[in-house]
Amino acid sequence: MADTRLSSGTHVYALALGSNRPRSARRTPARLIAQAVALIGAEMRVRAVSPVIVTPPLGPSLRRYANAAMLLESHLEPPALLRRLQAIEARLGRRRHRRWGARSIDIDIILWSGGKWRERRLTVPHAAFRTRAFVLTPLSHIAPGWRDPSSGLAVRHLRARLEKAKPKRATRG
Repeated sequence: MADTRLSSGTHVYALALGSNRPRSARRTPARLIAQAVALIGAEMRVRAVSPVIVTPPLGPSLRRYANAAMLLESHLEPPALLRRLQAIEARLGRRRHRRWGARSIDIDIILWSGGKWRERRLTVPHAAFRTRAFVLTPLSHIAPGWRDPSSGLAVRHLRARLEKAKPKRATRG
């Protein structure tokens, strides 16, 4: 389980990182994720980073995604952290043109040690994370016991439910 107990004023966050648009031959999606982790780590304490996984696209994009998750500590409240993460996305070439389109980097706040946060521009826990294997799989590597404050289920249980819900392929006997 992710230990979310800290000194007063410090929060733990679970972030999801994704990329499916290389910036150059050297700046592949996996490397852009690594650069994002490094930039975040230059400003905040990184507790853990998952392995990068490759997943099929969601929505109209045709490019496969590189996805990862990370845990970090910060004194920032969720809206301030969102602004910092969006600045890092912009620094790594993120352009907000079209929903579901290809992107150099996407960094989402999934969970935080404070439980729930809701305002016009930000909802934590992330509204769709429970239905996304590309978020739950990397997150289960680094925070399998972190409980969703809405459902009370641990990340590993949410992932297991999602896997169980997938239709099984028929096998030839």
